[in-house]
Amino acid sequence: MDLRLPLFIVLLFAAVALLVWGAYSGWNRARGPEAERVARRLRNALGDGGGGERAVSITKERTLARDAGVQQLLAALPGVAKLDRLLLQTGRGMSAAQLCALIGAGFVLGAVLAGVLGLPWFGLLAMGAGVAALPVFEALRAKRKRILRIEALLPDALDMMGRAMRAGHAFPTALKMVGEEIPDPLGAEFRSVFDEVNFGVSMPDALMNLALRVPSTDLRYFVIAVLIQRETGGNLTDLLASISAIIRDRLKLLGQVKVMSAEGRMSAWVLGLMPFAVGALVSVVNPGSLEVLFTDPGGRKMLGVAAALMLIGMLAIRKITTIHV
Repeated sequence: MDLRLPLFIVLLFAAVALLVWGAYSGWNRARGPEAERVARRLRNALGDGGGGERAVSITKERTLARDAGVQQLLAALPGVAKLDRLLLQTGRGMSAAQLCALIGAGFVLGAVLAGVLGLPWFGLLAMGAGVAALPVFEALRAKRKRILRIEALLPDALDMMGRAMRAGHAFPTALKMVGEEIPDPLGAEFRSVFDEVNFGVSMPDALMNLALRVPSTDLRYFVIAVLIQRETGGNLTDLLASISAIIRDRLKLLGQVKVMSAEGRMSAWVLGLMPFAVGALVSVVNPGSLEVLFTDPGGRKMLGVAAALMLIGMLAIRKITTIHV
């Protein structure tokens, strides 16, 4: 039996695997979390950590717009404060005026597109509202992604804080250490708390501001535990260790739930994309066969009913597969 071909395949696989591993190792050393932490510590040691700019930002109140007239106009509109809080929780520098401009532009774009397609007035309003809601949905997605990242980093941050306090450091110093060592976005939030305390904000108010910026249940457990401990006393290091263990167990259970509900989410994607795939295939095989659905009034009504039923089905599947732990 000639072994040269199997040997060649094994060597080729090993060469490709080593190439991929080498590329990943080089990227990880240059751009990975360890490299970012070392670079951040060097910036702090050199005094170039951007502290001055951050200090200025935390002493100012959030503004809805740069122009004073637009600021007054937005302040009088209902719901703008909620949009501003949403932007604050996403961790982005966008103002509420910019988000409102995107919403207005989206509504106009959707209405123009509906007019081009010849939809009736309610279709024009529906498409305009749908396109206008896209910036808000994207902000909600960014907020959810940021909260998940913070919750994944929180147990390590609490463990580091507990070790620092066992070593004799005070609680504000432990906050500073966590802010310097833990990656963003959680590290940036703890640095903001430490800077607020340094600028004269009381520790309870700084922690409540942290809970406002990060609407995470796990982080609010930490804030409530610290506030109660400051009022009643007790061993804060053991309390932080207990909270860290609870969060780790919750995240582990959440991962198991996601694995068990993955089939339902995949079914939702398949069922949602299948009509479009079948429609595209039919259009390729028999061009013009689906034009009646867009030109005939009855066909448009059928498309509208089908879209509404698909939306209801997707929402129902999402409700079933979304399990809060």
